[in-house]
Amino acid sequence: MDVYLLDWANLLLRWAHVIVAIAWIGSSFYFVFLDNSLLKPEDPALQAKGVDGELWAVHGGGFYNPQKYLVAPKALPEHLHWFFWESYSTWLTGFGLFTVMYLFNASSFLVDRNVHDWSPGAAVAAALAFLAAFWLVYDQICRRVGERSGSVGGDAIVAGLVLVYVVGASWAACQLFAGRAAFLMVGAMLATAMSANVFFWIIPGQRTVIAQMKAGQAVDAIHGQRAKQRSVHNTYFTLPVLIAMLSNHYGWLYQGRHNWLVLVLLMLAGALIRHSFVVRHKALAQGKRVPWEYAAGGCALLLGLAVWLAPAPAAPVAAGAPPVTLAQVHTVVQQRCVLCHNAQVQQKNVALHTPELLRQHAQAVYQQAVVLKLMPLNNATQISEDERALVRRWFEAGAP
Repeated sequence: MDVYLLDWANLLLRWAHVIVAIAWIGSSFYFVFLDNSLLKPEDPALQAKGVDGELWAVHGGGFYNPQKYLVAPKALPEHLHWFFWESYSTWLTGFGLFTVMYLFNASSFLVDRNVHDWSPGAAVAAALAFLAAFWLVYDQICRRVGERSGSVGGDAIVAGLVLVYVVGASWAACQLFAGRAAFLMVGAMLATAMSANVFFWIIPGQRTVIAQMKAGQAVDAIHGQRAKQRSVHNTYFTLPVLIAMLSNHYGWLYQGRHNWLVLVLLMLAGALIRHSFVVRHKALAQGKRVPWEYAAGGCALLLGLAVWLAPAPAAPVAAGAPPVTLAQVHTVVQQRCVLCHNAQVQQKNVALHTPELLRQHAQAVYQQAVVLKLMPLNNATQISEDERALVRRWFEAGAP
């Protein structure tokens, strides 16, 4: 019953997490597009009001004319819409899902004793520290380098330092945690920084601007500049976070010897593709050539990864070799799978302790153990590639 209730919590948290993440990422993408697509207003009345950029758009049968004021409007509007609960809800549901799936099941999901032999408690403490450490280091990089430089060169230095940290963190995570958890951990540390940017800098900066306006004080432009910097960082983190989160459905991504490098290259491809769209907005607004080479570079990285990770061709079956029997496959399953799929313990409502049950669940076994290589979890029972190949031959022959 406890496992069943945890599965329900997992399902509902995952559902809520996806819903609020769509809202957050959607609004983030929209405002990055908007900032990079605004044009200087030609109307003297708008210029007199302090409008720095505007955009005319059509959607849903109506016309929209969003306008952006340089620093702040001269008079504070009565109604303001704040964008922050999308971020907070995404982090809270994500951390709840991480807790239910990984922290409550640390011995199964966080710890792989073939990678690093330590206690579940130590792994949980390290996982939480992992999330906090990135935010602390990243924030110091932005404050000490990004805000002091205030130039394109300074932004490049910040990006380089953050990249170095992410590469180091990816390597460290893959040396400490199970591969599946390591990939997710790196994505979660970036997502934590994204939400922390909103909580610690973007929203407080906007509140300070409003307080200065209400007090009749001059508005300090640093708050808008800092919020813009962190918002831009967030949009670059988005695709790397998404691929890290999705990766836990594909065992062939995180089970390899150089899995940390696979993760780094996946996230780099996502960042390049996102950069392509960011600069595309600017190019279109300014009537310049769209620099698609960044997206091409990201796609080339993905293609290279696909070639690198491609499985070796299956060894041809020797002429006259007898077909794989159900008894042979059942022997493998008894050693590698029945520990979690038996009459007493039926993970995911799958039992494999009899030949009849194995034949009944043949497709699921093939998908999870051969195609996706997700099972056994963290390869805790040390199934070999030859044994996976045996299951493949049996299933592809019709699971006789």
